[in-house]
Amino acid sequence: MSVKVMLADDHKIMREGIHALLENEPGIEVIGEADGGEKAVRMALERRPDVVLMDINMPDLSGIEATRRILADMPQVKVVALSMHSDRRFVREMLEAGAAGYLLKDDAFEELKNALLAVSRNQTYLSPALASTPQESCAERAEPDTDARPARMLSRREREVLQLISEGKSTRHIALALRLSEKTVAAHRSHIMHKLRVKSVAELTKIAILEGLTFVET
Repeated sequence: MSVKVMLADDHKIMREGIHALLENEPGIEVIGEADGGEKAVRMALERRPDVVLMDINMPDLSGIEATRRILADMPQVKVVALSMHSDRRFVREMLEAGAAGYLLKDDAFEELKNALLAVSRNQTYLSPALASTPQESCAERAEPDTDARPARMLSRREREVLQLISEGKSTRHIALALRLSEKTVAAHRSHIMHKLRVKSVAELTKIAILEGLTFVET
């Protein structure tokens, strides 16, 4: 039986490269490609892949949040993160979201087969470049701390709004993207700021970055 793999990455060249690579691997079938987090969640629910290769940094919904949603409905799916970020906090966020692996994009073409083999055996796979950070340390969960992990207090919809706010989207743009009224978006923004005890978009953006809901390019 073939391993059914789904690709989620907003970079077309990356998707095409990985797709071409996997086509040459016996026992692997690519069943779909998504160019955003929201689409990845919908496609996973529709097509039921065995493995999802998930980019972390996507414009509409982060790979971290998309992973949480997919695994909430399909805990048997193996998610392998694809990322340019080697920062330990991103590795930890993905593993805490339930990912079975974390593959750096620089290593993707060389290590993809090993990653798929490992997660299919219920093992956790980390790129060799991350080996200096013990896997146990990356996966270790901190004790609940409201101040350290503020976005955990937000609902799913509030996290969506927070991500879009942090990306500089206007109230109108957010309303269109989420199919809400502008009044509802404004209410969500007010609730978010109250829950997180902040008074500016800059503070919201900082929290979104720390929570892996959005990213700054380096």
